[in-house]
Amino acid sequence: MSEFWIYFQIGLKHVLDIHAYDHVLFLIALAVPFSFKDWPRIVLLITLFTIGHTLALLLSVFGIIAIKVNVVELLIPITILITALFNLFTAGKSSKKESINLVFFITLFFGIIHGLGFSNYFKSILGGSATSKLFPLGEFALGIEAAQIIVVFVVLVLSYIIQTFFRFSKRDWTLVMSAFIIGVILPMIIENEIWIR
Repeated sequence: MSEFWIYFQIGLKHVLDIHAYDHVLFLIALAVPFSFKDWPRIVLLITLFTIGHTLALLLSVFGIIAIKVNVVELLIPITILITALFNLFTAGKSSKKESINLVFFITLFFGIIHGLGFSNYFKSILGGSATSKLFPLGEFALGIEAAQIIVVFVVLVLSYIIQTFFRFSKRDWTLVMSAFIIGVILPMIIENEIWIR
């Protein structure tokens, strides 16, 4: 049980780390267009993201996939930018429900990219054979899922407060938050080491 708690906590801290806020920014971008009535859909989205994240770690642990760190560090903020831009272009439009399957697929794919960003660290904290890492990987994934649910719940509570008490429309709230996320993420893309030759 204590070993379970160790890897569960690593998963929690991976998402909730204030210094590595890209994961939280992605979750905010993912959750901001939704409200509490959409809870089952948003839980499915974050679970797909966790599955993608875990799949990437699994492929990395077994040596099936490897990608340069600086490439992943560029791709992660690009996934956040794409999600925020998607919100800008679909805010207030009913067609969003029709494109939900595409959103599910993209969220799974983005989870794989984010998982690759953590794969080197995850492999370094675990010794032994690849198969001995399966249980810790599952425990880590549960920690990630729990942390993501916490972040999304906070975003939904904040959305409710802003829309109810401050009379923001859902569309305006989505636009403001997505624009804020774009403003934070663009410097991360521009300043990435990949552009330095």
